[in-house]
Amino acid sequence: MKKFVSFVAASTIIASAASASQITGTGSSFAAPAYKHWSSAYYNATENEVTYTATGSGAGIRSIKKRLVNFGGTDKPLTPKVLRANRLYMFPTLIGSIDLAYNIPGIKDNQLKLSSKAIAGIFDGKIKYWDNAEIVKNNQGLHLPHKAINVCVRSDGSGTTFNFTYYLSKIDSKDFSAHKSFNWKANIIGGKGNQGVTSNIKQNRYSIGYIEYAYKLESGLPAAMIENKEGYWIKPTVKSFQDGAKYASWSKKSDFYALIGDPKGKTSYPIIAATFVLIPAEKIHGDKNVIKFFNWSFKHGDKIIKKLGYVPLPASTKNEIRSYWREKGL
Repeated sequence: MKKFVSFVAASTIIASAASASQITGTGSSFAAPAYKHWSSAYYNATENEVTYTATGSGAGIRSIKKRLVNFGGTDKPLTPKVLRANRLYMFPTLIGSIDLAYNIPGIKDNQLKLSSKAIAGIFDGKIKYWDNAEIVKNNQGLHLPHKAINVCVRSDGSGTTFNFTYYLSKIDSKDFSAHKSFNWKANIIGGKGNQGVTSNIKQNRYSIGYIEYAYKLESGLPAAMIENKEGYWIKPTVKSFQDGAKYASWSKKSDFYALIGDPKGKTSYPIIAATFVLIPAEKIHGDKNVIKFFNWSFKHGDKIIKKLGYVPLPASTKNEIRSYWREKGL
């Protein structure tokens, strides 16, 4: 009898394990902290496992095109034409920001102010030293040394780079255009993923680099106040990200293709971006499990990502995404 009970218990465990889904995703490091926390909470609630690896948006796009994973993460949205050519569907999941974090001895968080002209000059290599007049004029009282600026950038194909260069193209269209990989003219230090850039900023004095806000919070690095489209100095805060995010415009008719960089508004933070998920159009079983995960996260995950510094999607956008899923038979 004991053996029979043990067999039944074992069978129940096996059946339970078999019924639980396991899905895999890879790509955007920008979104990785959010997906990590969402997947942990989802597993605790459902016992369904989601494994996400931060490899960069370029790798996420390549992986889903080859059907190596259940979903790809990218901060560079694909046009409807590209989606159709690769038999993919796409939808946004959350909004985040790109901060200019720095390592200048003696200068604390939000003390450094960077104008649009200064930012473009630093990343184009025209401004080479921290005591350049364009930086100094907006930072009276700060000790900005005559030290070379070490510019920390992504070495991999990156949606963060795409969105940052998109912002740069809005403030300096002559010297910049939006790309996942960019041929920087500044004195650069390359790092893989947001985590690699964060590490390089921490390890190199007199450096500056672009990283997602969750990495800034986790690392404790200071970040600059930035001049926005309206000419106001804006701190990187969840409130200023929300103020900019409200100008985002998505439609299921265009598979939610949209870019948000340099939004209008007096209180808007200027460098914000959405991150997206790519899934195959074959409507395989794995797609439905991916949808279950993100639908659960839309319902229960807002508080989780707010603590990380992300902005959840508005309820209206989530409902349009759900309508999109239904139309696609997911």
